[in-house]
Parts: sequence; C-alpha cells; structure tokens
Amino acid sequence: MRFASLGSGSEGNGLVVEVGDTRILIDCGFRLRDTVARLLRLGIAPDSVTAILVTHEHADHIGGVAAFAARYRIPVWLTFGTLTVAGERFLERLDIRGFDSHDVFEVGMIEVRPFPVPHDAREPVQFVVGDGMHRLGILTDIGATTRYVEASLSGCEALVIECNHDLDMLAEGDYPWPLKQRISGRFGHLHNEAAAELVAAIDTSRLRHVVAAHLSQQNNTPDKARAALSKALNCTPDWIGVADQHQGFGWREL
Repeated sequence: MRFASLGSGSEGNGLVVEVGDTRILIDCGFRLRDTVARLLRLGIAPDSVTAILVTHEHADHIGGVAAFAARYRIPVWLTFGTLTVAGERFLERLDIRGFDSHDVFEVGMIEVRPFPVPHDAREPVQFVVGDGMHRLGILTDIGATTRYVEASLSGCEALVIECNHDLDMLAEGDYPWPLKQRISGRFGHLHNEAAAELVAAIDTSRLRHVVAAHLSQQNNTPDKARAALSKALNCTPDWIGVADQHQGFGWREL
C-alpha cells in the first residue's frame, strides 16, 4: 500500500492511494490537463485510476471530478448529501455511486471507511483507507475534532492531517473579518495547535508517516505546522512531511 498527493491547499486537492492494481483518487480539485500532468508526475496513467472518492462539494475538492471522470470513464463515489448539492456537475452518463457518511465499502483491494466531520458543507466526510494490514487516515477539511473522528483515526500507520492556519497569522492578516471567522470557526479549518491536540488525543503507537496538509499559503508556514505536530508527537520537525499546493508529496509506502 502506498499513497501520494497531487497537491493540497485552497487551489486544489487530490490524494492517490494504491494497493496492487487498485488506485483511488480522493478528491480532484484541478483542471483536467493539470490533473493528468500531476498524475503522470507520479508515474500514474490517468486511465488506470479505479475510482474517485469525494469528501465534499467545495470547488477545491470536487472542481475537476466531473471532467476527469467523464474523460476516463471512472466511477465517482460521494455521499448522498454531497450528491444532492453537487449533482448538477455530473453528466447522466457518469457512473455515480452514493454512500452514507457511516458506510464501509470496498473499491477493488482497498477498504474505505468514511467518517463525518464538522465542516461547512452538506454531508462532508473524510476517510480511513486500508488493505487489511495497514491503514491511512485522511483529514483535510474539518473545523473541530470529535470523539468519533479521534476513534476513526486511532491506530493508523499513516496520517494526512489538516494544518490550515496559524492563529496569529490569520488574525493579523488582511482577510476580511467574516472570512477569518469562517476559517477559524467550528465548521471551518483546523489551525496548527488544534491539529496537534487532535494527534495527541489518538493512538499513535503504530504511526509511521505524518503529513501536514491543506496549509494556507497566506496564513501558515511549513515550519509552523511541523513545529506544532512534532511537539505533540515528541519527534523532530523534519520527520513531519508537508503536502505542498503545487507539488503535493511523493510516494510513501506502508
């Protein structure tokens, strides 16, 4: 089992998970040509993607899904709530598969366990995916943690976790006040310290990879995100990976 990022941030998100000949793309917020280029950078032929899983309907996560799925005839999995508000994006000929935010299902050789999260979308989810031996937890858009979120992520060997903003940088920045309130609210995005507190609350005894994701380019820095997570995990900052908006991150194996 291995995973890599096409890019992570407000300009677009996409994460690839591979087990054997099964490849799933979690979110696709990039234009078609850009998505193809990012996949090829990882050595993936676009027509080899088995399925696309969508976390929620915000454009940086779903914006490129319909075009990519239509071009390469790829099934799309998304919650019924997301389908309700985003269904007009999809053509009738697409293979659309709805699921409840607590459903567990399989895509080829990959088990998918969605879990609901507090975020300002209709039925947003994040995922724990695995191959029967290893588990990867993905948490990129969430305003506040819950016990169910923590239980879902406990015991994972790899974690891709949102570190969207630094509180001081957000407060002192030039974003409009309503946007600052939205980002820092309970249905917005995790700041560095909140991400660290979440990590400290879960079972990390099997953890082999941690990647900070969805960093704001205006209101955070990789060093600040690494410092917060490394303190919670009692590790050196350079052990913490960072998903870049333009480069994502390369393959990591479990």
